[in-house]
Order: sequence, then structure tokens, then C-alpha cells
Amino acid sequence: MTFATKGFLAGISMIAMLAAATPGVRANDSLIRAQSDSNQWAVAGHDYGNTRFSPLKQINTENAGKLTLAYSFSLASLRSNESSPIVIGNTLYVSSSWGPKYVYALDAATGTRKWTYEPDIPDDVLQYACCDVNSRGVSYADGKIFVGRLDGKLTALDAATGKVLWTSKVVDYKQGSVITSPPLVVRDKVITGFGGGEYGVRGSLQAFDINTGKQVWQTYTVPSPDEPGGDSWKGDSAQHGGGAAWLVGSYDAKSDTVYWGTSNPGPWNTAVRSTGDGNFGKLTNLYTASTLALDPNTGKIKWHIQTTPADAWDYDGVNEAVLADLKIGGSTVPALMKADRNGYFFVANRETGKVLSAEKYVFSNWAKKWDIATMRAVEDPDKRPGPGHPAKDICPNLIGGKNWQPMSFNPQTGLVYIPSNNVCMDWSVGDVSYKRGVFYLGAEFPTKEGPGGFLGELVAWDPVAQKKVWSIKEDLPFNGGTLTTGGGLVFAGNIHGDFRAIDAKSGKVLWSKNLGSGIGAGPVTYQVDGKQYVAIVVGRTASLPAFLGDVGKKMTAAAPEGGSLFVFSVQ
Repeated sequence: MTFATKGFLAGISMIAMLAAATPGVRANDSLIRAQSDSNQWAVAGHDYGNTRFSPLKQINTENAGKLTLAYSFSLASLRSNESSPIVIGNTLYVSSSWGPKYVYALDAATGTRKWTYEPDIPDDVLQYACCDVNSRGVSYADGKIFVGRLDGKLTALDAATGKVLWTSKVVDYKQGSVITSPPLVVRDKVITGFGGGEYGVRGSLQAFDINTGKQVWQTYTVPSPDEPGGDSWKGDSAQHGGGAAWLVGSYDAKSDTVYWGTSNPGPWNTAVRSTGDGNFGKLTNLYTASTLALDPNTGKIKWHIQTTPADAWDYDGVNEAVLADLKIGGSTVPALMKADRNGYFFVANRETGKVLSAEKYVFSNWAKKWDIATMRAVEDPDKRPGPGHPAKDICPNLIGGKNWQPMSFNPQTGLVYIPSNNVCMDWSVGDVSYKRGVFYLGAEFPTKEGPGGFLGELVAWDPVAQKKVWSIKEDLPFNGGTLTTGGGLVFAGNIHGDFRAIDAKSGKVLWSKNLGSGIGAGPVTYQVDGKQYVAIVVGRTASLPAFLGDVGKKMTAAAPEGGSLFVFSVQ
């Protein structure tokens, strides 16, 4: 299949996800308009399908080397700044870390500040935030900006003025549940999850009325004993079973379906909630480490794919679902793509939930393969830790083959661009008891470097052939998310702070600029008054390196903490 054919088919899917089959099945009108305007960046992943593809091509492979700084803006907040801005009209909205400490509305062409929102965030949120005080951005619809907060609240702001319209409590943050990612707006509902898999929370997704902030529905992602799937948990362990939906959701208007990933089960010692070995049978711990398909009107789970049943390695299933139509085996398939933390790249039919392929996109040895017939991995029993059975040299590490940093899909090349990790670990379990608001783990997990002399890799992946096309190896893991464009480019940063424009077909680096602090966020691009801009937030992670031993020390030493927005254009 040619790149052009793949691009045509993928382009059709993006249009389909913005349009509606009938008046009764449609997304939010303001978001349909915003996403259909290629000048804007309307939602976290650019579109409901989380493709992070912009058709803008003023900046391209011919002139990327001439990129220069248009402006920078201090976020006035250090530590783990991970926001992808959104751009509506000529206004850019960006959040900072620590709560967020601030949400800014800026003139997207000049950086002039229009307004600032400063929520009253309690001082103690850090102890309840597993993996740092990050905010990954805000959402927009109907003239409102929606902000998930570390104190477990969801706030709606007037997009023009920054005035607070309503604030609703989603969850009690003191149980270890913080909100770090932007919500998903579908019609008149604002849908959000929260974190806390490491604290033994019971995960859920909740929808709130877009105008009033009133809760409309709540769906627990870990079933109680009397609910379907409740018998997949040992005893009453589900009440602290994790399964938090803390990253971003996707939406397909044609089938009127929301897709969301769920986190690891709690605790990490599998004997508490399952059998403690690979013979777990029905004790798979639904719906953890899974992708869920839900009805946005009711929250009802339509189907699920559990990528790591009875997870024993902290292989969160939260990574974003990317939606596009792919030509597979002579047929056009409405596909869902996911680079799972367990090291496998999944392609599924997003309408039925049928897994079409699952192949290793990084070095992974915990399983020999993932069997699409049985919907389970064929595990290496030596790599599954349990009571009396410590495991050695498990790959990937608990940060996963890919962590939260977003991948992107380019319909012109047909490739997915994945910020991947090459880190391994040992694992042993111990006794653990639940205590509200503190880590509920029961495991030790010393980090080891992966094979090959590199720790990170930007991978260009063909999701149809399920093979690597090109890659850029990195000396450290946990590098930035990706953006891909109609100009034939991929933009991505690394933990050293190097921000690069890369040829999307060949992997050749065309331009690079060091921005002074590590990059985890995904870049965005937009156009104002005929000029295209590329924006990136910088600010190295601080908490995560503590989980990674000597590798973490190298990550901390790679660049200082930071907190700034940089915007580039070709002058």
C-alpha cells in the first residue's frame, strides 16, 4: 500500500469523527467547528481521535531549518510542566504545574497575556500526587475552558474573561486521587477521570453538565462483587483495586463512543487481588490495564480490551487511543491504535472491540507474544513476580514501552510516531495493607538499563505492517510527546531540552534547539493571520526519577527544572 493511499483512508476517518451520522448522534457543535478549522488546535490531541496531526504545511521540510523564536512566556511555576496548549481563534490557553498554579490566556501570535486564572489549590497536594504535580492542559467548548485540578475538582471558566462559571468536586484528593489531564467534552457533557492507582483508590469516570457542573453519570472502572466482572477480583479487594482513568479520552461520533484507558490494579502484589502467579484464571482484575468503550450519554461500558490481565508489573493501560481508518487485509477498518505500556502495539476495530493485531514495538520479554485469539499474553513464567518468586530482568520497566507522553499519527505517511522507553527492572513482592492516602504497593522494583546502549527511542511505526520504519535513539528515557504535520514533519523534544523538527518519512533531524529544561509535553501547531506557529511547554519531571534509581539520577542531571512556553515560526 502506498503512503498516499493510507493517507486518503486515514483522512476520511478524521472527517467522519468530526461529523455525525444523524442529528441525534453528534459531538459538541462548537468543537466540531473548532476541530474542522485547521488553523486551530481545539482539543488535547488536536481532534477527537487524538491523532495530533495538523494539515498545516507553511512550515515544512524545506524551511524547517529556518525556525526562529517568535516569543516565550514564563509559566511562573517550576517542576513537571506537561501541558499541551489549545488554540481557539487567536487565543492560546495553557496551564502550569502545581494544581495548575495558573491557567493563562495569551494572544497566540504575540504572547501578550489576556487573563490569568489562579485556583486556590491546597498546599498538601504533592503527597497525594503519585507522579508529580503536573497539569497536561485544558479543554474548550461553548465559550468555556474546563480545568481538571490536583485537588480533585473540575472548574469551568469563561473563555473570554477567565471568570469562574462553576466548580464541581469530582473526588476527594486526600485518598490519593488528583486530576492531571484535560477532560473530554461530548455534546453537553464534560467527562473526566482521576489518578490514584498507586494509592488503592477505586477508579471511575464521571460526566458533568457543561452549563451547571452537575454530575450526570458515574461509571466505576473496577466492578463491585455484584456487578459484571466483580468475580474477577479476589474477595473484597476490588474496593481498593485502582483502575484509574487518569489520562485523556477519545471519541468517535459515528458510533457515538468514548474510549478511555485504565491504570494498573492495586496493590502491585498480585496475591492480594488474584492468585499471585500466572494461573490466575478468571481473577483478571477487570477493568484494570484496559481500554474501555463507553456510551457518552450514560457511561455504560460497551466493550473492553484488557491488555494486561492480572497485571503484575504496573503496566498501566492509560495510554491514549488514537483513532483512524486503516486499510488492513484489503478492507477499510475503523481502527483504534494504542502503544501500550506492556510493550505491545495494539490495533483493534473501534466499533466492535476486536483486536486485529498486537506486536512488540519495543524490546519486551515478560511475554512471548500477545495472542489475539485468546485475548491474553503468552507469558514467560519466569518474568511474572509473586510471593516467593522474585523476577529478574523484566522488560519493559514499570514506566512502560511508552508512558503518558502522546504519540501522533500522520495520514500522509501512514506512520505513528511513538516516544518510547528502553528500560527494564527486577521485581519482588511483599506484604502490604491499605491505608488511605498513602502508597498501596507491596513491591520493590530496582531499575536496570535496557539492551542496546540506549534508554529511549523515537519510533516511526507502521501500524498496518506492525513494524518499525525508522527511529532516533536517545541516551535517556521519558522524552517528549510528538506532533506531526502536513508539512511532512514530526516535532518532538527530549529530557535534555532539545526540541527538534524531523522529516516524517526519513527521520532526518532538520532543526534542533535546546530550550533549557527537559521536555515531556506534546507540541502543538496553529496559524494566526496567515502565519504558522509551533508551540512547546518545557519543564523537566521531578518526581518520576525517584522511581528509577541510577537511571533516574541521570534524568535529573540532564537538565534543570523549568516552566516556560516557547513558540516558533519561520520569519
